[in-house]
Amino acid sequence: MDKIGHVYTAWQINSLTSSMFRWTGLTKKNVLLISSSVAWGYQATLEVFDGLSEDWGFSWSDLASNTAGVIGFTAQEIIWNEQRFLPKFSYHPTEFAAYRPAVLGSSFSERLLKDYNGQTYWLSFSPSTFFENGRIPKWLCISIGYSAHARLYGDQDLATLENEGTISTFDSSREWLMSLDIDLSRIPVKKPWLKTVFKQLNYLKIPFPALLLREGKLHGIPLYF
Repeated sequence: MDKIGHVYTAWQINSLTSSMFRWTGLTKKNVLLISSSVAWGYQATLEVFDGLSEDWGFSWSDLASNTAGVIGFTAQEIIWNEQRFLPKFSYHPTEFAAYRPAVLGSSFSERLLKDYNGQTYWLSFSPSTFFENGRIPKWLCISIGYSAHARLYGDQDLATLENEGTISTFDSSREWLMSLDIDLSRIPVKKPWLKTVFKQLNYLKIPFPALLLREGKLHGIPLYF
């Protein structure tokens, strides 16, 4: 989850800075060169600070994930001149944060950033961007998600904890999801302010029904956030 978070962050920083420099009128080559450098350099700076911290330490896998995120955006711009695969993010509160609030968060804003059990990272794509089909709009996407369940420690799968006098044992597992999504950037709107709102919301996965695969069992969820 942490590595996918690095990929997502680097990708979105690259996207944001690319839009800013494209607005200045630079050539596409220079825009991608600058935005990729800014995104990678920003993330690399954080890795250096982690390396100087006694609590964290430098991580080559974090740096590799940052690089993958930068490449994910830039490669699509070079190959297709558009983003056909979109990284998305969603979150829902879970009961697990209450067992380790100091680590997983004690408020909604903290849990949004710290509780991996409630986070889901998605990769959305529209089949119509690859196969022209007038009956399927290009803004309608299929989305593949990844999350964690009952993960209370970063370095161990099994955890036994007490909360309000009750002792519980948790065995963490991966979760894979499939759902629908909407690429808001492909919805035809003319008002500039609405385009700006859609661009910001496009970082997030739109809630839809989903199929969830956990420990070999398939679950249907009426509305997944």
